[in-house]
Amino acid sequence: MEVEQLPDQVREFAVYLRNLLARLDQEAGWCGIFWQRDPDGMRVCLSGAEVPPWDVVEALLQDLGVGGRTYEAEVEAEAVRARALHRASLTAFDARPGVRDLLGDRLDVMLREQRYAAERQVELARLLRTAATREQAEAMRLDLAWARDDHERATARCAELHRRIADLDRQPPSPPPPVPVPQQRPQSAPPEPDPPERSRPPKERKRRPRGSARFAGMLDEAAPADDTTLPTALAVQGPSRDSTASPRGARFAGAAEGEATAPPAPQRLDGEARAAVAACVGTLLRLRAEGRGGEAHGVLVEAAHWPAARFPLLAAELNRAGLGADWATLLWETASLPADLLVAAADALAATGRTGDAQQILRQGVARPATEIGASVLRLTGEGRHRETRALLDAYVRVRTPEEAARSVHDDPGRLVPLLVEAARGVSDERYWDVVHALRVAGFHA
Repeated sequence: MEVEQLPDQVREFAVYLRNLLARLDQEAGWCGIFWQRDPDGMRVCLSGAEVPPWDVVEALLQDLGVGGRTYEAEVEAEAVRARALHRASLTAFDARPGVRDLLGDRLDVMLREQRYAAERQVELARLLRTAATREQAEAMRLDLAWARDDHERATARCAELHRRIADLDRQPPSPPPPVPVPQQRPQSAPPEPDPPERSRPPKERKRRPRGSARFAGMLDEAAPADDTTLPTALAVQGPSRDSTASPRGARFAGAAEGEATAPPAPQRLDGEARAAVAACVGTLLRLRAEGRGGEAHGVLVEAAHWPAARFPLLAAELNRAGLGADWATLLWETASLPADLLVAAADALAATGRTGDAQQILRQGVARPATEIGASVLRLTGEGRHRETRALLDAYVRVRTPEEAARSVHDDPGRLVPLLVEAARGVSDERYWDVVHALRVAGFHA
């Protein structure tokens, strides 16, 4: 997209960004690091073809205050102006057709970056404890500092992408085109109507390579996407408008009468499990007090793989200890677990009244590629775990667009299409017809 074609707000921010960099030492501070680690990403942002993540702009503003070149009050005023221009630019940028798919792809990338950075911190912290020389220890401390920075930036960008997609989702949908009224003619019985056209068919889209770790999630070729994927955690849609119908849907959507979809009863914890939870909370309190955030995050990553039955107690103890932010981080890590472990964690939380947390990790857990969802469903059904399958698909068809849902059946349409259609039917009649239409457009018989 050429600069002349940009919306006014995007062009204005690109000009502001170029002027800001003109005031900085291009080879020093964060500016120098950005140019070194991702020169292509910098050029794309300066051209206005992309809007940089806010953490990048914030880092450049920090450079502005280094060395006494600019007074602190001026930097703060500059930050207020930059923030307003950045938000206006994002709003205009996100108003383009198909941008939800682009943001969804970036969220997938950033979630992977976040997990990788967290795992890297755990590994480096372990290696640091076994360093043989001072030089090795210093090198590992430097690498650990960069891993922490990468994780903090990935976390900030995930939050920014979630917010942008949520803003798009809150916008009222475009009204459907008027349906022409056919001329009436005598007939023995009216034909069954096709589902209404609610969205245009998705085009084949070539995946582009992602950017570097510094601008992770920013695609190298800045161009609008063609369809409307929405892989993110959004508010769960309400039930069907037909208030007289029986409750439908899977795990958190209301179960049909007679369906054995209720989660297992809460499991009783033994003394060993309670001791492990207490030790985990004590370790986190100590690490936070000592400012060792990277190691604290490593503890949370390990806890995410604990037996699901421990999660409710861990949530209560973390919040009681004033570590609510750590509980939120643990939920993020839990959302990246394999599907069976994810559903088990959601079950354990819902069984003890933490339904909001359970819904959150399910919604976040389906923010992964469609083919991965399909593979998870096939594996769960192959193991006879039908309730877990329904829980996963229920969250999936509520959060993702019908077009994205249709892509999940490619590996085995014969088995996956009926399951997907049934999950959509359990959400609402409207979602059912949308999914059926998307499947037909994609070439699958529903």
